[in-house]
Amino acid sequence: MPATSSNPFGLHQNQRRSLLAATSGLLLPAWAHAQAAWPSRPLRLVVPFAPGGSSEIVARAAAAEISKTLGQNVFVDNKPGAAGNIAMQEVAASTDEHTLILGHIGTLAVNPFIFPKLPYDVNRDFTPITLLSKVPSLYVVHPDLPIRNLAEFITYARSKPGQLNYGSAGNGSAGHLAFEYLKMVTNTFMVHVPYRGTGPMLTDLMAGRLQAAAVGAPALLPFIKAGKLRCIATGTAQRLPQMPDVPTVAEQGFKGFEMTQWYGLMVPSRWAKPHIAKFEAEAVKAARSAAVKDKLAQETALAVGNTGAEFDAFIKAEQARWKPVIDRAQIKPEGMG
Repeated sequence: MPATSSNPFGLHQNQRRSLLAATSGLLLPAWAHAQAAWPSRPLRLVVPFAPGGSSEIVARAAAAEISKTLGQNVFVDNKPGAAGNIAMQEVAASTDEHTLILGHIGTLAVNPFIFPKLPYDVNRDFTPITLLSKVPSLYVVHPDLPIRNLAEFITYARSKPGQLNYGSAGNGSAGHLAFEYLKMVTNTFMVHVPYRGTGPMLTDLMAGRLQAAAVGAPALLPFIKAGKLRCIATGTAQRLPQMPDVPTVAEQGFKGFEMTQWYGLMVPSRWAKPHIAKFEAEAVKAARSAAVKDKLAQETALAVGNTGAEFDAFIKAEQARWKPVIDRAQIKPEGMG
């Protein structure tokens, strides 16, 4: 056969097919290796909060376990600011496929409704990987208050409408939501005092400048055990084994009430689907591992480890649950009144 521009070597059709197959066979292992090589360097898990507290405990427990089987280290990078929006925007815009974020009730189910415009879309720009953990919210009061349980607290608050102050880590924080939810179901009126973080808020609560708060269990247990704070109810569906004598809100007359903070892994939706699938498999395995369960249990946190699809459905359900609470409480971000 004479050579042509489309067949410069004058090969017969069968010869061309054989050459193509041989060439493909040479290229395939390289392509497969490139796919299998992901991740090619350590992964950066961004935590949109300051160091310390439940978020870091959950993030580090998961990162350590995922690192064991993924073939690369997963390191935690705290990047607080603007109610988590700074970190969320950065990760949404990342293109390296090695940057992910710790999602949270605030960034995923609250911020979309309290900020008039976000520089990212929670449901479009991120892909849920797994719900790592639920952290029980505890309702606590200063020990000088003449109350021992939720019923007495409600009676006391109703007798002093607007005279009791409760604190939170900031507008739209999990503690803010938790207390507004309690106010809504108990029909009580108390004044919200936002702080810049849980630490300074707890300082004022224990000093008596605040009367009450709702905070994740890990940060509160030491102070409750020391008698510096009194826990009047847990936001969990069942009593906590660490505090068997403290009844839940639901047990105390408000059936179906549940308030937990929650944390899960999210990656930018632009990640390649095989990489998302690979990471999800390792993350779910890590979240369900005995090592993570034991570590979180020590901090009164509950390990979950559901699938990406289940976590996606959970996020949407939480968004639907919290929108009316946010609207009723007229929760606004810091600096917006």
